[in-house]
Amino acid sequence: MALTGIQIFKLLPKTNCKECGVPTCLAFAMNLASGKAELDACPYVSDDARAQLAAASAPPIRPVALGKGVRATKTGGETVLYRHEKTFFNPTLLAGTITSDSAEADVAAKLKSWNALQYERVGLNLRPELVALKDVNGDGVAFAALAKLIAETSEFNLILMSDKAEVISGAVATAGFKRPLIYAATAENVDAFGKIALDNELPLAVKADSIDGITALTDKLVGMGLKDLVIDSGAREVKQALEDQVAIRRAALKDGNRSLGFPTICFPSEMASTIEMEGLIASMFVAKYGGIVVLSDMTTEVIFPLLLERLNIYTDPQRPMTVVEGIFEIGNPDENSPVLVTTNFALTYFIVSGEIEASRVPAWLLIKDSEGLSVLTAWAAGKFSGDDVGMFVKKSGIMDKVKHTELIIPGYAAAIAGDVEEELPGWNIVVGPREAAHIAGFLKSR
Repeated sequence: MALTGIQIFKLLPKTNCKECGVPTCLAFAMNLASGKAELDACPYVSDDARAQLAAASAPPIRPVALGKGVRATKTGGETVLYRHEKTFFNPTLLAGTITSDSAEADVAAKLKSWNALQYERVGLNLRPELVALKDVNGDGVAFAALAKLIAETSEFNLILMSDKAEVISGAVATAGFKRPLIYAATAENVDAFGKIALDNELPLAVKADSIDGITALTDKLVGMGLKDLVIDSGAREVKQALEDQVAIRRAALKDGNRSLGFPTICFPSEMASTIEMEGLIASMFVAKYGGIVVLSDMTTEVIFPLLLERLNIYTDPQRPMTVVEGIFEIGNPDENSPVLVTTNFALTYFIVSGEIEASRVPAWLLIKDSEGLSVLTAWAAGKFSGDDVGMFVKKSGIMDKVKHTELIIPGYAAAIAGDVEEELPGWNIVVGPREAAHIAGFLKSR
């Protein structure tokens, strides 16, 4: 059960050292209780108090690490039912399915196709993370060979799916270094699967026909010493699956039910007859608590919308979406192309860059860090002042890319033109349109 601020305060050293970033230990305790601080910020907390506080402050849904390498990630770790209450932390992981009877050449081709499903958005690389290797014929040798192929030749991490312990054991021997998720322990095989997961320190999924059945399995596995578990409620009818997702999340967060305090795995691949319908069902699970969503295949028209939905839902609502500061090339600009500058608010970037593209005038777009504020708001808050913009232009490197000395600033920031000129002697500061819709015409007329 979560501790109150006063209960946490009693366990702190009470030195008021301020090294945690707040003036008193009481203030730090209150921040810790409300989830606004991390225990590691206190350098003087005792080991005994740290153990008590760590247990009490553990997320109600355990974060589970999956995979190794560049796509290593986590699922779970959530603390709220609704994103606006605080934020969601670990985005839903997306997986495509490969069956164990597939030829190695076909698997290699599919992995190559799936690996190309990467999209740059607001400075982020959006892509799916997992491959679910599904045993369909009990051939442990073929299953292990494909697991090895996927683990060694792709960036994807693995879900090993079989109801046979010997098949899973063989695949773990060839691909265990990638930290795959083992799927799934049931009432019939829980001891064997639990031992494989425990001996190899791997995460394990559990599956039952009811939430009570899930509780019995997780209690038994936790008693064996396993901590990293993933829950499949067993439902394959959409309405029941959604109800299970909500019930499991509420039980963990509102009732403090540790037996259900684990991320979930969902299978739209087993709930629909077409990939389009799978995508529709998957979008529901991305919005409603699915920790891992498994599709039968991955295509651009399905994966791209899911990745965008995931990005929007798992973006901190208390922090604006931003673009990385720097120089963006639009339309293959050269040394004579115009140079524009604006803020790093993502919406501003997309609108401005879109209008520049529409103009068909190649240009350099400078994005200055304004803490995610729009132009007018950033100017009013002192985050887009003339001095700062001028200094940013100097250090951006744009002077090495162009021969001219002309800079176009947003119309709403016309007041900073003089200060920018002072910071950039010899440069001609041009005030652009106030509205982005007029950028195309403005550039064409120059």
